[in-house]
Amino acid sequence: MIIFFTGNVPENSKMEVEALKAVVKEKKGVGNIVYREVSEPVPGVGEIKVEVQAAGICGTDIHIYHDRFRYNPPVVLGHEFSGVVVEVGEGVKNFQIGDRVTAEAPARICGSCVYCRTGDYNLCSNRLGLGWGVNGCFAKYCVVEEKMAHKIPGNVSFKAGALCEPLACVIHGIELTGIRAGDVVVVAGPGPIGLLTLQAAKAEGARVIITGTSVDGERLQMAEQLGADYIINIEEKDLLNEVKSLTRGYGADVVLECSGNQASVNTCFEVIKKGGKYTQVGLFGKPITLDFEKVATKELKVTGVQSQKWTAWERALKLLEAGKIKLEPLVTGEYSMADWEAAFKAFESKQGLKTVMYPEP
Repeated sequence: MIIFFTGNVPENSKMEVEALKAVVKEKKGVGNIVYREVSEPVPGVGEIKVEVQAAGICGTDIHIYHDRFRYNPPVVLGHEFSGVVVEVGEGVKNFQIGDRVTAEAPARICGSCVYCRTGDYNLCSNRLGLGWGVNGCFAKYCVVEEKMAHKIPGNVSFKAGALCEPLACVIHGIELTGIRAGDVVVVAGPGPIGLLTLQAAKAEGARVIITGTSVDGERLQMAEQLGADYIINIEEKDLLNEVKSLTRGYGADVVLECSGNQASVNTCFEVIKKGGKYTQVGLFGKPITLDFEKVATKELKVTGVQSQKWTAWERALKLLEAGKIKLEPLVTGEYSMADWEAAFKAFESKQGLKTVMYPEP
């Protein structure tokens, strides 16, 4: 249950709460999001309170706006963020006031199911995600469990730190896929996730082909700046022929589909070599139809990606610290949380790449 203290706090209460504003999904239905006062959160046992410095908008937030994703209203939205620890709850051992942090999206897990007990807690059926199951980061303060928090490297800005969560999702996909140095990897879709995937694949030593269409002109230019080996506009060049010419006729070793587009999947199944690896990173938001027989006839290894987990976070942060992945160039829209409507519209209309919001002082 999500509780907001909107009235007077009893005099004998030990909780010291102050009003602050947050982006709140108040009730079920399309829209029903307001920027309003909520109570300042108080960390419980094993929790830390974070002053949010920057928060990124994710497609999940847009889906919640349109009532296309599960959520527990009323709930403060947002799960991509960075900030500073301002208070620690009882029993916290690994964080102290002043630490620069971010946190994982699976905010609460049951801890007892087979997935939690084997480290695959991102698959826990009882998990409550930050920003939909429990209050999220579209506010000046948020509270997260210590075990879900991570320290941000000193060379990573708060703006970049707000993108750690989508990067961890991408790294989780890379870990599941398995990429070897020298592999030819096709990244389909040059959106934010595609550009993160491009950089993660390059960090593994792959030769990366990134694909897009004419409307992706600026994004494909960004892909070139971020190290893509080959840029292919599929409206101007035949992707299958291009990939075959680069692979002695065999096809790509790995395909990472990041656009969440059915037509893209069909093309990807064509360009991947026999015995290749296919990973679905992008989400479709609806059922699709595809020629799954190719999975059998080409003996493809197919996997998908759901959220992230500890191993991916630790690897993502190490890559950032080493300067192997750049996040700030992906931030092309910056707004105050008070202007959340404009920020949501910019994100949904695919203006630029990532949109980041900042709390009011």
